[in-house]
Amino acid sequence: MAYHAISRRNVLRGLCTTAAALPFLPSLVAPVMAQGTAVPLTVADPGSFIPEGLREMERGLYELPTTSLLIYEGGRPVYQYGNGRDVSYLASARKSILSMLYGNYVASGKINLDANLAELDIQDNETLSDAERQATVRDLLTSSSGVYHPAGSPGGNDNNPERGSVPPGTRFQYNNWDFNVLGAIFEKQTGKTIFSALESELATPLGFEDFEPGRQRMMGYGDRSRYLAYHMFLSARDMGKLGQLMVQGGKWNGQQVIPADWVAESTKERVTPEQTDSPNGYGYLWWTPQQEGAAWEGSYLAYGNLGQYILCLPALDTVIVHRRAVTDEFAVARNLGETTYLPEGVKIETFLDVAAKIIAARG
Repeated sequence: MAYHAISRRNVLRGLCTTAAALPFLPSLVAPVMAQGTAVPLTVADPGSFIPEGLREMERGLYELPTTSLLIYEGGRPVYQYGNGRDVSYLASARKSILSMLYGNYVASGKINLDANLAELDIQDNETLSDAERQATVRDLLTSSSGVYHPAGSPGGNDNNPERGSVPPGTRFQYNNWDFNVLGAIFEKQTGKTIFSALESELATPLGFEDFEPGRQRMMGYGDRSRYLAYHMFLSARDMGKLGQLMVQGGKWNGQQVIPADWVAESTKERVTPEQTDSPNGYGYLWWTPQQEGAAWEGSYLAYGNLGQYILCLPALDTVIVHRRAVTDEFAVARNLGETTYLPEGVKIETFLDVAAKIIAARG
């Protein structure tokens, strides 16, 4: 999906180039060179959005550590800030993608949401009690297992209650143990690795443009838990395709890639904001924003640390992708416990404010 306008960076480079060398954009060179004229947005076709409204939203991005922001409407790119081709770490946005992968196997019966950990033969480094092993796959999908075994990766809530103090399915606790075990259950029940399924069941049918199988990797602390994290590294524009697939009810180019019923079930709010102690509710590994207005009806969100977001707005047939990219080296070091440092990110409240300005920019 090529853009027919160019970024500020490329426009500024073009100041050293003759207009004849830019035959596709002769009208942009003079305005950039003219004092007091706004630099054009990177907009191919703004669709329902008013360019000045997007420009006003963009001015707010300059003060944030945002590295890219993309907007899609009706499956078409209508706005780009930064470089949507750069592949980088997704952090916990990976969990919503695992939810997508679950859909076909729940439908086929290979994964039973009501199967418990005992039936699935799940144990860990510190022996799980019989009560803990009553937690079901459904409990894990809502981060409500009640299993507070140490997680094999950073990024969850390490301030867990005492082991055995909370019955399964009764309390939301954002817990990477739950999420990592869901990955292991997927692999055990399907006979596929998460990354091979990501490639064959999402990247290939959706035509990912920047997918690098070798950059996907399991990481974590094997001495704490045998269940490590399934970390993904994708570009913003490939994340946009995942969001659009969801907005389209799991269908892509006439093919039902994910069951429509699973799209609806997985994004339905099952945990309230009061229970998550956040501005959002929670479904099956998807967050559910609580903003008011018709545009937000039925919306859901993939959310990763530092500012990795896929916001799906089905009411507008719109997807917003936001990235705060970090290097692979840093992502690997953090997930192997070599550093606890976290650079400045874009918090979810800030991102939702940006999204509200994007919605306000619609004509």
